[in-house]
Amino acid sequence: MIFADSHAHLTSPELCAQADAIIQRAKAAGVAHILNICTDRASLSAGLALKLQNSGATTPHDVAKDGEADFPIFAETARSGKLVAIGETGLDYHYEHSPKALQRQFMIRYLQLALECSLPVIFHCRDAFADLFAICDDHYRPGAPAILHCFTGTVSEAEEALRRGWCISFSGIITFKKSEALREVVLAVPLSQMLIETDAPYLAPQSRRGQLNEPAFLPETAATIAQVKGVSLEEVARATLRNFSSLLAPCL
Repeated sequence: MIFADSHAHLTSPELCAQADAIIQRAKAAGVAHILNICTDRASLSAGLALKLQNSGATTPHDVAKDGEADFPIFAETARSGKLVAIGETGLDYHYEHSPKALQRQFMIRYLQLALECSLPVIFHCRDAFADLFAICDDHYRPGAPAILHCFTGTVSEAEEALRRGWCISFSGIITFKKSEALREVVLAVPLSQMLIETDAPYLAPQSRRGQLNEPAFLPETAATIAQVKGVSLEEVARATLRNFSSLLAPCL
């Protein structure tokens, strides 16, 4: 079986120094593809130096602090063909570390960059789905590729994303004992529009709670999906790998 981790911060401060060893452990666990998410200049520089499959953007949490300075760097990198996706961008009204209006402004800028460069967008969204969908309906081309990363919304919110043709990515949260509602979402999302991720170094699955997460732990999330949907682990691996490859095929 071959797995694809659609979202990991390999060049975050917590993981960067041991990135090579993490990648080797991932390969030993069957995780052959990892999309590295870069959220600032340091993680982007490290991702490019390691020749990883990189996506980049300032997160909605940090646009007030770093957005204006870092957007030109991510834009130049995308335009030079060195990114395979744009993100994670989006909206987070739960913590609101950056003003909502500023989050919306930068999300629109990153949507425009993704369209310009013909790259998929990776969304971070928490307590803001109505605004996310409305902005995308106004500023993102219908049918253009997108991923809702680390999905923790409702079935109805998932259905809105599916209707737009987006993929929904599930993290180790679905393995947590108290995530029954989220497992209902897993049941509702077809494998044809599903991805899996670690969001490493965050959100280690149930058997690894309290540890730094890493891509080698991804099969536990895939196994939970297989159990919830009543299919084989092999089927989950094949479907999510196929979706990952399809989204990033022009760049791989």
